[in-house]
Amino acid sequence: MELSYFAIIIGAIFVNNVVLSQFLGICPFLGVSSKVETSLGMGAAVTFVMAISSVVTWLIQQMLVAMHIEYMQTIVFILVIAALVQMVEIILKKLSPSLYQALGIFLPLITTNCAVLGVAILTIQKNFNLLQSVTYSVSIAIGFGLALVLFAGIRERLEFEDVPAAFKGVPIALITASILAMAFMGFSGLV
Repeated sequence: MELSYFAIIIGAIFVNNVVLSQFLGICPFLGVSSKVETSLGMGAAVTFVMAISSVVTWLIQQMLVAMHIEYMQTIVFILVIAALVQMVEIILKKLSPSLYQALGIFLPLITTNCAVLGVAILTIQKNFNLLQSVTYSVSIAIGFGLALVLFAGIRERLEFEDVPAAFKGVPIALITASILAMAFMGFSGLV
């Protein structure tokens, strides 16, 4: 049974949110989510990388299958993602130096973001065609960005709240992330 594009989109953004349900991409989720503006920038960068990488990796996978060297998939996909991240880094440095500075070390870490590689491999495992792969990848990236922005908004609000000293910083961030993940699990009945 082939999934409709609507089911792919809703499932990727809400039901199987890459951060809050599958727990992939936790490093940038916790590291970049202190400000909404930075989270939006990271979400946009990840969306761009995931969209382009889904097209390139899908095409490369077809070549790997034709040459009977599918075992090279992970290595080739990592190289493609690394090249795309370098391109995003160069573009951001040129077009938006402030965002480039705000993202800091987390921008090159998109290369090692397991969500990006995971989505590239999942599109192949799910046997998606090219359009489904792009739809799935962009939807996953939107879900990733949504989780980042929501979490950043909550963290910004928590700065003005009276949080007990033992919970300040990382502990309250982890508690908040877990509550946000539980809230997203409520969407699991949709698709």
